[in-house]
Amino acid sequence: LAEAAKSRTPLLLLTADTAGAAVLSNFRIDQDQLVASVGAVPERLHSPETAVADAERAYRRAQIEHRPIVLMMPLDVLAGDCPEPITPPNEGPILRPVRPAAAALDEAAAALAHAHRPLLIAGRGAVLADAREPLERLADHVGALLATSAVANGFFADSPWSLGISGGFASPMAAELLAEADVVLAFGVALNMWTTRHGRLLHPQATVVQVDHEAAAIGAHHRVDIGVLGDAAETAEGLIVEMQQRDTLPSGWRSPELAERIRMGTWQSAPYEDAGDGAHIDPRTLSIALDAVLPAERTVATDSGHFMGFPAMYLRVPDAHGFVFTQAFQSVGLGLATAIGAAIARPDRLTIAALGDGGALMALSELETVARLALRLLIVVYNDAAYGAEVHHFGPHGASLDLVRFPDVDFAALGLAAGLEGTTVRQSSDLQEVESWLARGAKPPLIVDAKVVPTVVAEWLEEAFQGH
Repeated sequence: LAEAAKSRTPLLLLTADTAGAAVLSNFRIDQDQLVASVGAVPERLHSPETAVADAERAYRRAQIEHRPIVLMMPLDVLAGDCPEPITPPNEGPILRPVRPAAAALDEAAAALAHAHRPLLIAGRGAVLADAREPLERLADHVGALLATSAVANGFFADSPWSLGISGGFASPMAAELLAEADVVLAFGVALNMWTTRHGRLLHPQATVVQVDHEAAAIGAHHRVDIGVLGDAAETAEGLIVEMQQRDTLPSGWRSPELAERIRMGTWQSAPYEDAGDGAHIDPRTLSIALDAVLPAERTVATDSGHFMGFPAMYLRVPDAHGFVFTQAFQSVGLGLATAIGAAIARPDRLTIAALGDGGALMALSELETVARLALRLLIVVYNDAAYGAEVHHFGPHGASLDLVRFPDVDFAALGLAAGLEGTTVRQSSDLQEVESWLARGAKPPLIVDAKVVPTVVAEWLEEAFQGH
């Protein structure tokens, strides 16, 4: 619930509550305060007579405010008779996208007109605004490169000018080009420390234009030279019109040579020294091999932890809806439940649940859920027998690691016990079992216990821990 609140997920959660008179019930707690403490909003059914209106109000708030609303349903109210509503349910007001002010568009267009190396960064706000097509047209018009925040990964997947994720997950090539941009247009993206590497990724002299439909978001995390209050798609369309009316267009920096540099500069092409020893597979080797084997139509859902950089950096996704990244609260253990929801929502795609061994242990009960629902799901456990983030963060400072290391767990056997197929991977050739499973129609769900080299440190981790 805290993750949903921090990520501004429009969610309606229905839950029972004790009857008003049951003051001595063992089940009685202050659910309103519990919900509010994690940033969600409590609502309740007040009586059988008002139940329909109460439920409508809760639904509208979730929809309009983009927040999780928890609707308490006291047992005595549930036991009552709800009268037939006199009028049809109110679907709520139709909210139009926020159009940017003409003066703000003019200022942003003036900055863009003088750009030599323009860059567009899109975040979740751009995804929710369905702004990909107008943003790509704007980028084509001004010769800009494209990038995304982590949660919008895959938004520009088909563009040859996409640098992928901006921030700690950026490849060395992408980081170099992001730092060279002289005008940066950020659409529906927070520009927080993760996306900007603690503010050091973008050039200090770059002109930064931030577009958001909430005024409080503009400049909240990063220096902004021009703020535009507006919907991402509406603003992109407005900027296209503005640029078409100008005599001066940015020179842009697109070229066949740059396109080839981008194509060859992905993480899949980045050199590294394979640390596999036969008993453990290098997590980079594992991720690259999985990317090559798995179908392109996929959904990748990750848990939280040191390992998460490997699927984020190496497993490509077809669009922004193909990447589910629950890191707003950075809680370990949410990955498998998230993947289950993604698999149910998109049964046409193979869902990959990328988990660390710590998070997988927290979610063991859900293995039975996966088997019972017979989901099209591949569970990949990056098993280093530890909470790797803590090992790599505190170990160099001499801290005792006894509490964050634990005996190796046989996740393949646990999966078999729950009704899944299971296999253990210690080297690339072991992934033939995954290929055979795919050839059999990816049924039943499969769990891969990947014994990864515990000493390989993800490139993003050192940067991420600065300031923690």
